[in-house]
Amino acid sequence: MPKGANQKLKLYYLSRIMIEKTDDEHMITMEEIKAELEGYGVTADRKSLYDDLEALRVLGIDVVGEKIGRNYYYHVGGKQFEIAELKLLVDAIQSSKFITEKKSNELIKKLTGMASEYEAAQMKRQAVVQGRVKTMNESIYYFVDDVHRAIAENKQIRFEYMKWNTEKRMVRHREAEYVVSPWALTWDDENYYLIAYDGEADSIKHFRVDKLKNIRVLDEKRTGRQQFKDFNLARYAKMSFGMFGGDSVKVKISFADEMVGVFIDRFGRDITIRPSKTKGWSEINVDVALSDQFLG
Repeated sequence: MPKGANQKLKLYYLSRIMIEKTDDEHMITMEEIKAELEGYGVTADRKSLYDDLEALRVLGIDVVGEKIGRNYYYHVGGKQFEIAELKLLVDAIQSSKFITEKKSNELIKKLTGMASEYEAAQMKRQAVVQGRVKTMNESIYYFVDDVHRAIAENKQIRFEYMKWNTEKRMVRHREAEYVVSPWALTWDDENYYLIAYDGEADSIKHFRVDKLKNIRVLDEKRTGRQQFKDFNLARYAKMSFGMFGGDSVKVKISFADEMVGVFIDRFGRDITIRPSKTKGWSEINVDVALSDQFLG
């Protein structure tokens, strides 16, 4: 490639160099910038680079110049995401069983591209989560997009709902497909759920998004607007114990005092905690969805 053949991409390459090669702890001189640009087949003189760095500032890249000794050093200051924020996002992606291993790697690669190469090295540390089961439904991201589109367009959806059998295969939960009006998506206990109105049953129901299959957005308008308006999603999530369905009942739970944090985390700080007849034990009355998971 002839030297300077990529001149039209000069500003783009300069932005990449500044974002990838610098941060608050790592700076670069004008001569080093010129050398990096030459690696992309771009030539530049000092005067034009001053103008280019100013152009980057106008475009929103916080290029900072500091005089240290006899030389000026340049680096990108404030970025769209701080390194601590990116690390938090990486850990959330790695520890989420909702996101497949393949998609986790793809997302983390995109996140590291928003940091300098020095910061990216810190982000490659692995979050230690023993026994983490990643979902195997790679289509889940498209399903989520379909649901959001149906909500935005006020349309109903049709889908198959799956479950595991004893042979570790996904099979239909029931023979007939579900036709529902989607109203919300919510995250609970590391899983993603669709909250929808089932017109046939005249009730609000929830479905694990990773167990949906063959979603189709229909032409029919959504129903159940008033039912969802009267629906308390936060209370429903606390009541459902892992979002497994069942009849809503009030139960009394007795527990050792050192377990109180578990119940506050699940039901909130507004629960009434009373001392039990047994010393060192307490009890609460709460509404739950009575299910096999709760009884287990």
